[in-house]
Amino acid sequence: MIELTTYELFVLAAGAMAFGLYLLIKGGDWTVDAAVFVAERTGLSPLFIGATIVSFGTSVPELFTSVNANLQGYPGISLGNVLGSNVANILLVLGATAFVFKVTADPKHLFKDLAMMLLATAIMVYGMISDSFTQVFGLIMFAILVTFVVYQYRTDNIVVEEDDDDDDGAGITTMKSAAIILLGGVAALAVGSELLVKGAVQTGTAIGVPEAVIGMTVVAFGTSLPELSTCIAAARKQSVGLILGNIIGSNTFNILSIIALTAAIKPLDVDPVLLGMELWVTVAVAVLFALWMLTIGKITKPVGTVMMIAYVIFIAVQYVAPQIAV
Repeated sequence: MIELTTYELFVLAAGAMAFGLYLLIKGGDWTVDAAVFVAERTGLSPLFIGATIVSFGTSVPELFTSVNANLQGYPGISLGNVLGSNVANILLVLGATAFVFKVTADPKHLFKDLAMMLLATAIMVYGMISDSFTQVFGLIMFAILVTFVVYQYRTDNIVVEEDDDDDDGAGITTMKSAAIILLGGVAALAVGSELLVKGAVQTGTAIGVPEAVIGMTVVAFGTSLPELSTCIAAARKQSVGLILGNIIGSNTFNILSIIALTAAIKPLDVDPVLLGMELWVTVAVAVLFALWMLTIGKITKPVGTVMMIAYVIFIAVQYVAPQIAV
């Protein structure tokens, strides 16, 4: 049996992570393209599409990764992935989007979505502090999400928008092609999540970083790339509703679908590492973002720059000063 050195193990693990991330990005793109095609056929508003269909599609990488990690006995990656993704969605994804396109919205149009995001965050805090992510609690969380989505659908304003970007949609023209691309996306997500989890665990082991920190940083960043690409594409079309709907919806889905379904499949243990700075930074970012949008209502280029810098600092602290995060 051939034994690998730490360096060789690190290289192989990093390669697995890179390929896994690639599959997650492509799988996420295909899933979103198919979902948006189906949604647009119904004439739903961009905010609703962004907050539900696209949000779920771009959250599928997190779902596969978290469920896979928990089933393999790495709950720190499962929960850390969600916390880190929620921070990345706001500070990195929305910050980068605002850097190239000023994001503005009427606060009254965002109230119910932001309120649901904060409620989901509060439920997550309770579950983590009380360590109560059981199968029953997971099903209750998911039921809350389903109820909210149904409410959104019934109160949504139907709006048909012209799509002037002929390159979007991965060439989808029929429901049959949408189904094929959707299945291909799910398959890529399944394989990509397996490679990412295995690679992340081995990489963390090789460099001596806890699995929860790897989940909060590398894995979370990778699984947030679909949100980033989607928001940049929406910025090119100047679809603010799709941008904000995607970010707010993704953070809600991350908690009420990813944590919920992960726990429903197998009870989810809370890694003590995540009960420190990680949890409270996630909460603070969500609350400050909600308050900002409900009062200021816009994110300009300078604000987006500050958000991205804050994200870089947050990531750096995870590695440079790990004792702070405990």
